[in-house]
Amino acid sequence: MTSQSRRQFLHLATAALATPALPRLAWSQTWPSRAPIRAMIPFTAGSTVDIVGRVVLDAMSAGLGQTIIVENRGGAGGTIGTAMVAKADPDGYTLLINASAHSAAPAAYPNVTYDTAKDFSAVASFGSVPNVVVIAPGKGIKTLPDLVAAAKRGSLSYGSAGVGSATHWAAERLRISAGFQGVHVPFRGGPEALTEVVAERVDFMCIGISSGLPFIQDNKLIPLAVCTPKRSAALPNVPTTIEAGFADSDYVFWNGILAPAKTPREIIDRLHAETQKALALPGVQAKFAPQGIEPMPLSPAEFDALIKKEIDSNIALVKAANLKFN
Repeated sequence: MTSQSRRQFLHLATAALATPALPRLAWSQTWPSRAPIRAMIPFTAGSTVDIVGRVVLDAMSAGLGQTIIVENRGGAGGTIGTAMVAKADPDGYTLLINASAHSAAPAAYPNVTYDTAKDFSAVASFGSVPNVVVIAPGKGIKTLPDLVAAAKRGSLSYGSAGVGSATHWAAERLRISAGFQGVHVPFRGGPEALTEVVAERVDFMCIGISSGLPFIQDNKLIPLAVCTPKRSAALPNVPTTIEAGFADSDYVFWNGILAPAKTPREIIDRLHAETQKALALPGVQAKFAPQGIEPMPLSPAEFDALIKKEIDSNIALVKAANLKFN
């Protein structure tokens, strides 16, 4: 083959490789061109993730000009619904609304059928939602130190939205920091667990303020502490778990949107931009403010990095505390 022929061959080969990408690029630039977009929320309706996610998705639907259908598929700490999104086509028409439970899954569910770090592309965080430690008034406990003292005298039960959920992780961090034992009672979702705490069949739980606040306002639950580095604007008179004397007991509970890995960058960037527009709307901010949701502005790359860092941190916590998840 002459040098000229070789150059012609290489030129044609390069063109052949590039050609399949052209329709894909054009397709991603016109996204979304059809309805609906499906958003999977891997927790039950009425959970904190569900409440926050629907507020943002409603606003994003208008911005994208397409209907977004929400599907709740709870169970197993959010891993059931998340696994479905991991297998979906990376075309921008199937999205995942998840929370800190996403980065806890590898530690709590090492045999899940997906790779949390590799099978998803982070899009945007909606913000962080404070978890609050709540207990029914009939239990006769008024402060977090009182709860810890009672737990040390005799094992108490604590509910959660499932093994590895953010509600579970927050309770475990508090339990380890305070040095008490307890009986973990996982449920399919946060609302189910909360119902049992209100009914006094489960002693306490750490629940997102979005879900717990109505019960607190109706005096059906007592807020003992918020699991955040600083007090929540939604419950300004309630101390943090750290203020109550328990170091390293705080747990950042974020909510956000992700897409299957290999979703075109153009779609990720469009979704990120539309999320930011939705979060800036006065109507969205008005719904978020009373619930104490803190802004968490992160680029897709920064959000990805946060998730990967949390995965490593949670695995290290499980090993250090010798936690066993069944």
